Amino acid sequence: MATSLLEKEKRKAIYAIYGFVRLADEIVDSFHGFDKPFLLNNLEEQLHYALQNGISANPILAAFARTVKKYHIDNDHIQAFMQSMKYDLTKTDYTSNEELNSYIYGSANVVGLMCLKVFCNGDQTHYDKLEFSAQKLGAAFQKVNFLRDLDKDKKELGRNYFPEIWDNTLKIDNKQRIEQSIEDDFNEAWKGIKQLPGRAKLAVAIAYFYYRALFGKIKQTTPERLMAERVRVNNLNKYLILLKVGMMYKTRLF
Repeated sequence: MATSLLEKEKRKAIYAIYGFVRLADEIVDSFHGFDKPFLLNNLEEQLHYALQNGISANPILAAFARTVKKYHIDNDHIQAFMQSMKYDLTKTDYTSNEELNSYIYGSANVVGLMCLKVFCNGDQTHYDKLEFSAQKLGAAFQKVNFLRDLDKDKKELGRNYFPEIWDNTLKIDNKQRIEQSIEDDFNEAWKGIKQLPGRAKLAVAIAYFYYRALFGKIKQTTPERLMAERVRVNNLNKYLILLKVGMMYKTRLF
């Protein structure tokens, strides 16, 4: 719903970015029983061809390549994303914050930076100003996703992203430590959202307040329940968030 509120060309570009990153993510997370390394390597080869030649038989890669060229998306960010996807093929535990932050940089921060290139539409000065906040928003979203999906990641994928979780146990003080890092990320991200141009400010703010609501539910959930079930924001509350942020945007409260 948030993305649908963007200007048409920017909306198409965000769809192209999302299509690409989702495709890679589906390979490592969902294609069970198939040769995931082969499929991911094949995707990377097709991606390289598409970026070099501006064409691909894969419509997702073709759209992404056009977006990369139009908005001058940094190739280093694309490579960092692919590296994190490769980690998901073999790495199941992150034993330090340095390892976790490196993974999050590639899986989330750079995706935020790709989107920021679209939002700023060639204004490098504005991009440089908001770069740090965009990374923090990606990190906040990713960490919230990790907390929401603890049960699924462990049972279905055999992964544990947080070094604070030992022996499949999350203690309350460790949960609070993770939550504080997310709170810090959210606070820094909000500084940048308020400075986004055009309708990007509205669209990203809606996503931000949705994740804030999800994070609020996570904070109220015990570690034991969080390890056993998926926290959700129901559809009614999603629509209320949409209305609330829309009114805030119209009355220029941010």
